[in-house]
Amino acid sequence: WQHPTRGLIPPLDFIPLAERTALIEPLTQFVLDEALGQTKRWELEGHNVTVAVNLSMRSLHEQALPGQVAELLHKWDLSGERLTLEITESSIVSDPARAKAMVEQLSALGVVISIDDFGVGYTSLSYLARLELDQIKIDRCFVRNMDADTDDAAIVSSIITLGHDLGLEVVAEGVETKAACDDLTRLGCDTLQGYYIGRPLPADDFGRLLEGDATRRDAAA
Repeated sequence: WQHPTRGLIPPLDFIPLAERTALIEPLTQFVLDEALGQTKRWELEGHNVTVAVNLSMRSLHEQALPGQVAELLHKWDLSGERLTLEITESSIVSDPARAKAMVEQLSALGVVISIDDFGVGYTSLSYLARLELDQIKIDRCFVRNMDADTDDAAIVSSIITLGHDLGLEVVAEGVETKAACDDLTRLGCDTLQGYYIGRPLPADDFGRLLEGDATRRDAAA
């Protein structure tokens, strides 16, 4: 959040405050609307991309959420598969029955469901089998130290194997070095995310990056 006087404020500073008030619901709606609207604009420019949005624990337990997501997908004329919703392990553990019902409703819309920061929230492995999940994201704390800590490396390898055995896509967060990139590629991790791959960009700058990739692909063809 770019505050007019305090500068750039990270999510960890303001999201917990929003969660303790009624502000998290309109904030979630705003972010979903903006994300899907931008996805549609990129689509009209010829770029078929998927956007991921984090859901707070409180948002995941809002009964109106599936209907709101359906309305926004309809508004922007996008299929559910173009949206990934990332939920935390803690939001599942806090109320497994409600989380399961919510995930089922969102999955019915075709939305991709991902568990964010996997490995630090003490999720029972039985939840992974019961929930209609599509993706797990290995927490960056394991990825960051895997080249120097054999225990972290073993955890990363085990999560990748577990995810694949359950038919899930596995994403590694916090990939910041070539060594980590090479190790994760060797282990068969499906998707890598982090500063080594690319830093966060404003939507316009990312659009220009997409245009550059499209131009290079056309030239190669």
